Formats: sequence, structure tokens, C-alpha cells
Amino acid sequence: MKPYWFKNLSPAWRARLMRVGFNLHPAFRATGGRVMHVSPDFQHIRIKLPLLRRTRNIVGSMYGGSLFAVTDGAHPTMLMSALGADHIVWDKAASIRFRKPAYTTLYVDFRLPPGEIADIREILARDHETTRTYTVELKDKDGVVYAVVERTIYIADKKFYKQKNTGGDKCLASLEGEPPP
Repeated sequence: MKPYWFKNLSPAWRARLMRVGFNLHPAFRATGGRVMHVSPDFQHIRIKLPLLRRTRNIVGSMYGGSLFAVTDGAHPTMLMSALGADHIVWDKAASIRFRKPAYTTLYVDFRLPPGEIADIREILARDHETTRTYTVELKDKDGVVYAVVERTIYIADKKFYKQKNTGGDKCLASLEGEPPP
């Protein structure tokens, strides 16, 4: 949960604080990755994954777990920042396709397409929940792709989500103002 004063900061300072927060978080630090850039509108995050002793596997290439783990949390964080506290955002599924062994520093750019937040808000107003799939590529400085990660994100209205998990099928009726069956 964000501190109450976070919303009072300028967008540039919020972006800096998010970058520092990512880089200091123990789980993210363990991946070996470093957040290099967070855009002030939270629509773009760039991460660098250097080939280090702790990211190198037994044959000297980048450890697959580091490639996969460095992609965890970026899209949910971007979506939570854009949608606000009245929404639930969870990683639902993920997969990785390795293209070639990496013996160099890799970069990954997370972007939300233009209009994505408006589309999500429209779907949530109608259906109260949705899933979105995002694909990112881990590339070297020359743009050569070493791995492709696909993540499916679940997004819901917080009120709907809580009722869904406690009230079963009654949640949709109560949200629409109908008495539960």
C-alpha cells in the first residue's frame, strides 16, 4: 500500500520513488535486475539485467530463473498505479520461451499500449473484472531477443472482488442493485 503522501508528490518524484522502491526491494534485488527508468505516467518501465556471478548458471549463460523473475511485478505495478486503490490487480499466469542463451546484459521494456487504461476501465464498468495478457522481450543492446515472457494479469473492482470471494454468485446481483437470490 502506498503511503498517503505519495499521491501529493509530482509525477516525476513518484516515478523516482517507484524506481528506488523496486531496486531496494529484497525480492527484486535477488533477481539481479535493476530498474533503470520509470516514466512519470507509469506507462513505461525499463529494466537492465546484467550477466553477473549471481545471474550466471553452471554453463556461464544467464540463469533462466533470473530472466523470468526480473519480469515479475512490473505490469501489475503499472496497472495499480494507473487504476488506483479501488482495484485489485494480480498476476494470474506466466510463461517464458527461451530463444537463445544469453552471455551478455539484457534489457526489458514494459509498456502499456495507448488507451489501455481507458479500455480496462470500460470493461470493468461493464463486467467488473477482466484479464489482460502482456508480452515482453528480453533483448541485448543490439535488439537481439533472448527470451519472450507472457504474463496474464487479473484486474477487478475491489468491491466486486471482495464480494466474489465471500458471496459467490450473489456478488454481481448486489453490485447491480438487485436483491440477492
